[in-house]
Amino acid sequence: MRTAIVGGGAAGFFLAINLKEMCPQMEVDILESGTRVLRKVEVSGGGRCNLTNTFQHVGTLQEAYPRGHRLMNRLLKHFGHQETWQWFEQRGVALTAQPDGCVFPRSQDSHTIIHLFLAEANRLGINIKTGIRIASLDALSDYDYVCIATGGQPKAGGLLWLGHDVEPPVPSLFSLGIADEGLCQLTGLVVEQVRAILPATKLRAQGALLITHWGLSGPCILRLSSYAARHLAEAGYHSQLLLNWVNADEDSALQAVAAAGKQCARRCVAHQSPISLLPQRLWSHLATKALGQRAEHQWGGLNAKEMRRLANVMVCDEYLISGRAPHHDEFVTCGGISLSAINSNTLESRTRPGLFFAGEVLDMDGITGGFNLQAAWTTAHTVARAIAESSLQTPRNT
Repeated sequence: MRTAIVGGGAAGFFLAINLKEMCPQMEVDILESGTRVLRKVEVSGGGRCNLTNTFQHVGTLQEAYPRGHRLMNRLLKHFGHQETWQWFEQRGVALTAQPDGCVFPRSQDSHTIIHLFLAEANRLGINIKTGIRIASLDALSDYDYVCIATGGQPKAGGLLWLGHDVEPPVPSLFSLGIADEGLCQLTGLVVEQVRAILPATKLRAQGALLITHWGLSGPCILRLSSYAARHLAEAGYHSQLLLNWVNADEDSALQAVAAAGKQCARRCVAHQSPISLLPQRLWSHLATKALGQRAEHQWGGLNAKEMRRLANVMVCDEYLISGRAPHHDEFVTCGGISLSAINSNTLESRTRPGLFFAGEVLDMDGITGGFNLQAAWTTAHTVARAIAESSLQTPRNT
């Protein structure tokens, strides 16, 4: 029996290796359209490969998977982050978890994962074929089983050849352009606990925020872009954005401002941040934004209205999103093969027996932090198990 895996990325290799181990007699071919395999794995996690998460900071699964959380809840029970950790360490890859829950190979090098996959594929006799572009399922008629693991597609047209319902793809996990000269002059500044909100919606995220020369990035913004992927796409990536720089309510901020008014009465407002969480450069920007030239006066000379303005800008600082990051380096796609088109237990097509889907090609994606690679491992393992079990029964042609 033969299985074709279309796509030589994370899901494709994980599926091939697990299937071959479960079903040694199966002939397994990885068909990759490009000249190199595992390219996204190489650059994931800044080249360190954030391959999963401990999930210790995840309240509900929907927080980690804005789309597909119900399916992931089902599949993670059979192959979750603990099984992933065990799988890699059993094959000689030591892992380490950061305080934020992100899990990396201890080597801090994505090539550790790539070398493992290539070595395992070679050991198991998996055929890797590059430069193979598949445009029709008929081209795979010689295989008993086919799994599509091509990753996210920038346009729905890239999936229409599969003959299944497609949720329109839009970018997810991207930085935001902010046309504010004063803010962008703070390039390189990191603020650890920021809450970002899209007004008039329930869309919000919190975490570390990075100010860049084009706008905003960092975990907080990447999470917000994931939660708001469709909303921002429909708005043409132009929307108001509120930033709570101290992740607190206005009363707490006002108390801090009042305390600074007493303790730092003779110091210049713009030169003395009332809260240690706010870097001095950022505070100067915020104070000037709130008070104008009055920010150069002493704390002791502020009136109640000016103090409230300072508190407000700390917790409700408003900007206009002017677009996505200028280099359009989206790493994840929201959308793909509709989950209603597949069996939720096996990820097999409901209309074409023997055809399976794994990884980001599905309408399922996660926030930054290793959740998308975990989805790749989980869905790939699910398909491998389903094909292995099916192969013990009557062989089928796709």
